[in-house]
Amino acid sequence: MSRSAHRIDVHQHIVPAFYREELAEAGIADAGGRALPAWSPESALRLMDLLGTATSIVSVSTPGTSFLTEPADAADLARRLNDHSAALAGDHAGRFGFFATLPMPGTDASAAEAVRALDDLRADGVTLLASHRGTYLGAEGQDALWRTLDDRGAVVFVHPAELPVPPVDGIPAFAADFLLDTTRAAYLLVRNGIPRRYPGIRFILSHAGGFVPYSSHRMALTIADDTGRSPLDVLDDFRSFYFDTALSSSPAALPSLLAFARPGHVLFGSDWPFAPAPAGQYFASGLDEHLTPETRRAVDRANAEALFPRLATTPPPPSPAVPGPVRLRQAAQRSAARLVFKLLQPGTG
Repeated sequence: MSRSAHRIDVHQHIVPAFYREELAEAGIADAGGRALPAWSPESALRLMDLLGTATSIVSVSTPGTSFLTEPADAADLARRLNDHSAALAGDHAGRFGFFATLPMPGTDASAAEAVRALDDLRADGVTLLASHRGTYLGAEGQDALWRTLDDRGAVVFVHPAELPVPPVDGIPAFAADFLLDTTRAAYLLVRNGIPRRYPGIRFILSHAGGFVPYSSHRMALTIADDTGRSPLDVLDDFRSFYFDTALSSSPAALPSLLAFARPGHVLFGSDWPFAPAPAGQYFASGLDEHLTPETRRAVDRANAEALFPRLATTPPPPSPAVPGPVRLRQAAQRSAARLVFKLLQPGTG
């Protein structure tokens, strides 16, 4: 870990070998149109050092356990993934936390695994895909899970899945459909009053909330017309969400996110390893170039410390010094990423 490492990454994924093997047996070789990347704790730590990340809260990306049709198989895989994540956090104290995988769409089984993961494994929260085989978060029949999470004041990391419709040729799901999937879940959660009925739950929406900041007023007016609620109350519910910056800190998207989100509700995210290191560097450069020092400190770390107090009281331990050649290579990579970021902005070509 470099001496300047300070970021807390709330959107980083793991791809354990046993999980990859189960996906392969089911004929799954990609997630959202992107091939399953290589992953190891060592490669994760190298990426974190490159981005100046002190701690990553890791999660399992889509499809999670939703590709398994037998509830018992899904529950077993969720347990193994969570045990693996807990071991990773224990083996690298201070460097990793984790969001527990739940065997959705089975809400009773998911509630039971949430209790085990949060109470026994000390997970930092849980991961929920925006949709599971066509069923979205916020749909009827999920109250047992919401009650369990609300009782524990849990953080819920909402990650998109592939839309429950056939893909469009030439448009990989991760490029556009993922953003709509997250937006659909956020809409239904607000439409059905989940944030108000279960105020102890803190929801993090991936990738700056999909289209939520940009389309929030349009959605709020629609929900208000549909339900008779005040548009201001609906907007307040949308603003109750937290948002990560994964693949979203461009000069086009970042101002909209910061204008919409409540103070303290924007968190750093990289989406590694599904977003390769150059993409992580590119969007990290967006934060470095376009935020004031105070806002950058908040997004990089302080907002996450407020959401996960343990990270404020137990800073990561020091690690061996990085060799000089590695430091020089990382510095060159960061400089190149900043240059590319500047060259790709509108009006610079």
